[in-house]
Amino acid sequence: MLTHQHLIPLTDQKASIDFARELDQNDPLNKFRDRFYIPKDQYGNDLIYFCGNSLGLQPKTTKSYIDQELHDWANLGVEGHFEATNPWMPYHEYLTSTMAKIVGAKNSEVVVMNSLTVNLHLMMVSFYRPTSTRYKILIEGDAFPSDDYAVSSQLHNHNISRKDGLIKWKARPGEDLPRMEDLEAILKKEGDQIALIMIGAVNYYTGQFFDLKKITQLGHQYGCKVGFDCAHGAGNVSLNLHDSGADFAVWCSYKYLNSGPGSLAGCFVHERHTNDPTLKRFAGWWGHNKETRFNMRHEFDPIPSAEGWQLSNPPILSMAAIKASLSIFDKAGIDQITKKATQLSGYLSNLIKNMNNDRISIITPEDADQRGCQVSIKVENADKSLHEQLTAAGVITDWREPDVIRAAPVSLYNTFEEVFMMVEKLKAIISDKS
Repeated sequence: MLTHQHLIPLTDQKASIDFARELDQNDPLNKFRDRFYIPKDQYGNDLIYFCGNSLGLQPKTTKSYIDQELHDWANLGVEGHFEATNPWMPYHEYLTSTMAKIVGAKNSEVVVMNSLTVNLHLMMVSFYRPTSTRYKILIEGDAFPSDDYAVSSQLHNHNISRKDGLIKWKARPGEDLPRMEDLEAILKKEGDQIALIMIGAVNYYTGQFFDLKKITQLGHQYGCKVGFDCAHGAGNVSLNLHDSGADFAVWCSYKYLNSGPGSLAGCFVHERHTNDPTLKRFAGWWGHNKETRFNMRHEFDPIPSAEGWQLSNPPILSMAAIKASLSIFDKAGIDQITKKATQLSGYLSNLIKNMNNDRISIITPEDADQRGCQVSIKVENADKSLHEQLTAAGVITDWREPDVIRAAPVSLYNTFEEVFMMVEKLKAIISDKS
């Protein structure tokens, strides 16, 4: 099998479909592909679906998990909260243990609730507390737009202009990836004015996986709170959120966690904060003490865990879809999943580099510790027609302007043979265009 080492040149023998099939035969996760619906073309052939970084595929058990709750709703009505096969009152708790393993946290630090950006705003209510001297927010230069919009609106809510309050950690001119030494320089210069560092754990565009622990240590050294958007990390890389020391993190569940379009999100709050009564927060009744939640006369008494940030009772049908996917993660194991993610991306990167085409480069880091399964392929002087031709050839990736194809072969349902075939199809398209 491929290892976690830096990329090595492939021999002609290894750059073959037989080698790819050998990798699949030795893959301990190869049996899990059969647990998912694979999209097909008009002739009934499986498409090569490398878009799990945008929307994960549907587990075949999802329908039965949702049907169970529809059945109990139909037959029990409100009593389903206590009498359903999976009682609805504590339903979110069924997801906690596996989700905590996936993100590397304690059960008390994790809760599934709301959507990602709602959770981000809730976290910033608690962890972005600007003062007259410490009020700035630092994000990466090419943050996902929703993160940029969210932090900008928080600044505006505190009457701080974007120009004065937002700092961007950017890549150097002519480079694609921001450098840690440049973050250190920013903090050395402005750290005493920065209230919050909020970074995408895995950058959506480049696929770069940042060193969460080092960023947190740097931020805390200068008195900043530190949080991460793990939308492109959860289920893809080893986040180790508790050990990172981050104050908070948020993530969605519809990408690598396969919970369906627009499904619920996750939230992490480090245990040092979960029982801090001095923290400001926007409160809702589902974050209130479970023992007195239905005695409607009590003042808010937050649950001393990440659950204390909940607002409303959970949407069961969406959680049922998450439960279906997490049952697969339980069986596969997050360590095996994250290991294969770097093997798939390493193999894809090797094949792309061995095309020896000067127009094509990879902007995702070569170092396996700085990436998951996503490979961002930059094609000089290309436009979206290249991506459209790849789609027509049966390869589902996505296009990011101005010239990048994002391909994410996912551990649970993609194969090394598909990686090989994707590159062969790309070669043919590039050759025809030439």
